[in-house]
Amino acid sequence: MKQIYFLMIISCLSTVFYSCKNGTKSTKGLTLKESQTMKNSPEELLKAENFDTIIDNKEVRLYWLENDSIKAAFTNYGGRLIGLWVPNDKGEMTDVVVGMNSVKGFATSTEPYFGATIGRVGNRIANGKFQLEDKEYNIPTNNGENSLHGGNKGFQYVVWNATQPEKNKLVLEYQSLDMEEGFPGNLDVKVTYSLTDDQAIVMEYEATTDKATPVNLTNHAFFNLNGEGSGEILDHQLQLHADKFTPVDSGLIPTGELREVQGTPFDFREFHRIGERIEDENNKQLNYGKGYDHNFVLHPGESESQGLTHAGTVIGDQFGIKMDVFTEEPGIQFYSGNFMEGKNNFKSGASDDFRTAFALETQHFPDAPNQDDFPSIILEPGEKYQTLSKYKFSVKE
Repeated sequence: MKQIYFLMIISCLSTVFYSCKNGTKSTKGLTLKESQTMKNSPEELLKAENFDTIIDNKEVRLYWLENDSIKAAFTNYGGRLIGLWVPNDKGEMTDVVVGMNSVKGFATSTEPYFGATIGRVGNRIANGKFQLEDKEYNIPTNNGENSLHGGNKGFQYVVWNATQPEKNKLVLEYQSLDMEEGFPGNLDVKVTYSLTDDQAIVMEYEATTDKATPVNLTNHAFFNLNGEGSGEILDHQLQLHADKFTPVDSGLIPTGELREVQGTPFDFREFHRIGERIEDENNKQLNYGKGYDHNFVLHPGESESQGLTHAGTVIGDQFGIKMDVFTEEPGIQFYSGNFMEGKNNFKSGASDDFRTAFALETQHFPDAPNQDDFPSIILEPGEKYQTLSKYKFSVKE
C-alpha cells in the first residue's frame, strides 16, 4: 500500500513538472491576443473611462493601435504614447513604454513629459530667450533659468485633434497660436504615429507657419525594455552611432562645442551597459546631468530605406528585447532617468523610481536658436517642416 501511495505521489509530481515545463515552452510563438491573457492585458491596465473627459473644451480619449505583432496605447491629451507591447524572447508581450493609467495621472504627475509629443521647441532654450529677425522673444522659464520643451504649457498639456484612419495609425493635429508660450506665428502641426509590419512604431512630424519661428518636435517616450516596473535600466546595453556630443554647462545648456566622445563615458560607439560609467564622479558632464542627459551628434552610419540614419540600439538585459532607432534628425538626446523620484505610479502599479526608464529623443540640437554653429531650427512661411523617426523592435539573436 505504501509503495502504491509513493508511486501516486511521484506520478502527480511528474504531471505538475511536465505541465509547468510545457507551459513555459508554449509561450513561444503565441499570438498577440494569446500572450496577453498570461498577465494583465493592456485593456485591463488601461480603461477608456479613465481617459474620457473634456479639457479646454476638447474631448480627450484613449486610442489603441495594433497590427499582427505589436500594440500601442495613446491619448490625445499631450499626444502621449501610454504603452507599447512587443514580444520578448519567450514570445510574451512586454510593455516597454512606461505611462499612467488615466488622464488625471498624467495631468498631476511631477514628471510632465511621460510619452508626450514635445513642442513647439523640444529641449532647452537658454534663459528662455532668443532673437529672430531683430526681435527678442521670451519663453517661460520652467527649468531653472531656462525654458524646457516649449515652456509652461508645451504640447504635452494640450489636447490634440485625433483621427484614426486605420487600426495601426493615429493622426494628431494641433494649431499653436501666434505668441502661444511666447513663440511667434500660427503653427499648424500634424503628427502621425503608425505601427508597421516589421515591429516598429513610426513617428512622422509636419508643420507650417505664417511667421518665422523655431520648431523642434519629438516624442518623449520613457522606455524600459525589461518591461514597465521591472527595475533599473542600468544593465541595458546601449550603442550610439555618434563620434561627438554637445557638452553642457551646469544648467544643461550646450556650450557650443562639439566634443569627441573618444576616451570619455560618452563613447557608446560600441555596446556598453548604461550604468557602466554613469557614476564617474570625476566627469563634470555626468555631474551636471546627474547621469546622462546629453545630445549626441549623429553621423550617417548603418541606414535603411527612406534615407534614415541608424542612431543607435538598446538591448534589455532580462528578455532580450532589442530596440533600433532610425531618424532623419541630426541629434539624439540620451536621458538615463536621473530625475525620476518615485513620486508617481505607472499603469502597472509600479512607481517611477530613479533610473527605471530611459529616453532617446530624436531632435535638432538643444538651444539651437542661440547657437549659430548648430543646425537651424527656424521654419519660414511657405516652408514645410517634415521629419520622420522610427523605433524598431526585435529579439537579440
